[in-house]
Amino acid sequence: MKSEPSAFSIEDLKKAENQTTSWDGVRNYQARNFMRDKMRVGDGVLFYHSSANPSGIAAGCSIVREAYPDHTAWDPENIHYDPKSLPEHPIWYMVDVKLIKTCREIISLEKLRKTHGLKNMMVLKKGSRLSVQPVTPDEWKIIMNLPEWE
Repeated sequence: MKSEPSAFSIEDLKKAENQTTSWDGVRNYQARNFMRDKMRVGDGVLFYHSSANPSGIAAGCSIVREAYPDHTAWDPENIHYDPKSLPEHPIWYMVDVKLIKTCREIISLEKLRKTHGLKNMMVLKKGSRLSVQPVTPDEWKIIMNLPEWE
């Protein structure tokens, strides 16, 4: 799951109550479908800082609540407002994530590219800009065994 640090960073998650937050504001159908249809309680999540220097993985999280309607879509004052999404017919969904492990340093995109076994990882594919992307169990295991974790 990607977030620009200026919008929501690992530091923000560390400060959140119980180090848990809702992952709201996703407004891409494919990313929404990954959250709504694939993410289950207990699944691991890589918290990725995008548009950062360097961009890369900042933490590991866990899904603690499966997809439910994203109420920010119904609030005209919210940056993520979507008048087509209604409480009785929601279009957008969010999940809740909890911090489980942080990195001593960002695991950069460059490091991921050089790590054996990750060449097919979606985030490494040219033009792959989705804010929510699947990670295979093998990719997860490789990444969680890197030395950058605290």
